[in-house]
Amino acid sequence: MHLQIVNFKLNGISRIEYDAILTEVSSVFPTLPGLKAKYFLADDEGNTYGGVYIWENRQAMQDYQAGEIFKGIQEESVFTDVTSRDFAVIESPTFVKE
Repeated sequence: MHLQIVNFKLNGISRIEYDAILTEVSSVFPTLPGLKAKYFLADDEGNTYGGVYIWENRQAMQDYQAGEIFKGIQEESVFTDVTSRDFAVIESPTFVKE
């Protein structure tokens, strides 16, 4: 398993406008190969948004980073200061509580 955290700031759009964008694009994420889960993030006071992605493996994440969706986020003028960090998951002590 591999984890990716993407952050960016909104530029020239409101949170309401951003939420409308999310409504339009969120249905594509369940179709991405190797993506196990995605959590959308919002820090309105700090104008920081993004997502936590849980990938089956690092290669799936790299394929996403090389694809149109991620490049679109990086090139979209309403998103600035785009960062992406990835982490290996230490599996043995990790748990998911349902």
